[in-house]
Amino acid sequence: MTEFIQVFMTAEKKEEAENIARAMVEKRLVACAQVLGPIRSTYRWEDQIETSDEWLCIMKTQKDLFEKLEEGIRELHSYDVPEIVALPIVSGSRDYLRWLGEETS
Repeated sequence: MTEFIQVFMTAEKKEEAENIARAMVEKRLVACAQVLGPIRSTYRWEDQIETSDEWLCIMKTQKDLFEKLEEGIRELHSYDVPEIVALPIVSGSRDYLRWLGEETS
């Protein structure tokens, strides 16, 4: 059975998040990408505590496409170290998961 994941990525600008989302769907590396925001992020960077507004992109795909997806995101992303993390989809509607698999095949 195919394993599916949700990949989370943040970007500084809405346009960047939307461009990456569209490119990954066009390449069939993800079936769906949603851009939400702005969100407020607080993190440590270069030994300083930073706070910034960012845009969150949530992408759904097959687990075995993660490496290609990560590579595609890195090619387009402006950050030196972009957030690219994946969480398993442990369950979902049969019709949705079938569609997800078809769109990323």
